[in-house]
Amino acid sequence: MVLGVGGFAQAVMQILSDDGAEVSCALTRNYAHAAPTLAGPTHDLASAESLAELIDRQSADLVVPMSIDWAKATWTGSLLASRAAVFSPTGDAMLIERDRDFARQLCQRFGVPFPASHVAHNRLDALEFLDREPRAFVIKNPLCSPNSPVHTILCETPGDTRAWLERINYAEGVFLQEYLGRREAGHIALVANGEVHSLVTNQEYKRAHAGNMGIVAGAPMGGLAQADPGDQYGLAKALLHPFKPWFVETGYTGPIQATGIFRDGQWHAIEYNIRLGITATPMILRMLENPVATLMRLASGESPEVRFRAGHEFGASMTLAGYGYPFVQLEGPSVPVTFEGELACDVWWNEVAFDDGGGLLATGHRVADVVAFGPAVSAALAVANENIRKIRCLGSYFRPDIGESLWPPGNE
Repeated sequence: MVLGVGGFAQAVMQILSDDGAEVSCALTRNYAHAAPTLAGPTHDLASAESLAELIDRQSADLVVPMSIDWAKATWTGSLLASRAAVFSPTGDAMLIERDRDFARQLCQRFGVPFPASHVAHNRLDALEFLDREPRAFVIKNPLCSPNSPVHTILCETPGDTRAWLERINYAEGVFLQEYLGRREAGHIALVANGEVHSLVTNQEYKRAHAGNMGIVAGAPMGGLAQADPGDQYGLAKALLHPFKPWFVETGYTGPIQATGIFRDGQWHAIEYNIRLGITATPMILRMLENPVATLMRLASGESPEVRFRAGHEFGASMTLAGYGYPFVQLEGPSVPVTFEGELACDVWWNEVAFDDGGGLLATGHRVADVVAFGPAVSAALAVANENIRKIRCLGSYFRPDIGESLWPPGNE
């Protein structure tokens, strides 16, 4: 059972179904409900008395959450007490994503390079810190959540930082993290019994427009993933392996993503996530020969047996954005989605609905993610580019330059 909505839920459901699993979805938000119905039965959690009752009725063995916020829901206790394993770390292990300053302290404890950072409780505190440290800072909410009052603002100069500090919401304070440049990449692994099992090195294209221009979008506009069980770029060695004692301490069992910036000849940790990632998950699961067994073994506390499919060494994801994105306060009407030719790769739908004739309507700002694979990054990108050009709706656009910068890891 997937906890989520939109293309993430559809992708996980469909790929696990293709591998022989019986799938369903518990809808956790009030939008993007149409796509999961294309892959299996759905249930609205808002009307369910208990998620555990739903799990029992569905005889679900595994629950895959989309968001870290599952741990704060009213049904969290019943989920953890249910018959199903959860594909996520639990308890104190979740703090590595939930609390940004905890992640900083963890890096300090184990000698992992981390940017200069400060938790400011209000505007005066933040501005006084900037006076003492007149550098560019990335502005984040101290507590990671989809509903955080501050979403990441990437400032590249001290003046940018000061301007934003004058107008952000300080309801939960603010986490200031020194800006270290654009040489960013990620590594995703599975952790069980204190051991790190590398999956992929990945790249997310977070800027709204081609050429890495425009603001940082609410979710990436595309991404790449390379099967990397040997950690050829050294991200896992630098940013994950030092935490093995902490993984044992907390009983950490689940996925983890480390995002780093390469500067001064080494990787610096900037963020950790306890999920495979919205962009990367549909690539990783399709790249694996045995996705169901891999997830089930890990969630049950066993070491995973990771095997990659031949010809799927690289994955490429491209997002078709809709009217007004990334400025989500701009809203348009529901408009038809049209196609020119047959689609020949994975397409996962986000904010869409069905019209009276069974066609698709774009109902929001992110329409679809087009995902393709190949033995080389160029082959995967060629298929993704060819197929995303077959889909359009009013005001839609995509980044045609995915893969032309930021790759391989360590590049700008």
